[in-house]
Amino acid sequence: MPGFDSAPAAPEPHDLRTARRNKRYGLILFAIYLAIYATFVVLNAFRPELMDRTWVGLNVATLYGFGLIIAALVLAALYGWLCRAPEAAP
Repeated sequence: MPGFDSAPAAPEPHDLRTARRNKRYGLILFAIYLAIYATFVVLNAFRPELMDRTWVGLNVATLYGFGLIIAALVLAALYGWLCRAPEAAP
């Protein structure tokens, strides 16, 4: 099939310092998302009347769920930006 017979791209050079930095960023961003998600779960478990309130035509649980999706996308973009390869020196 066309396009499947080409050689795979060369792997990126592995720099241990960069890998550690990227791992640290990933863990920090994961902890942030985990805190946001844990708050969502705790509110649903122990304060369901709060999550049932209506705001802007939707209940708070639905809005919080959409917020979780948006937060995940924002944190993923932030991770990609933080872990981008440094620009080559001229």
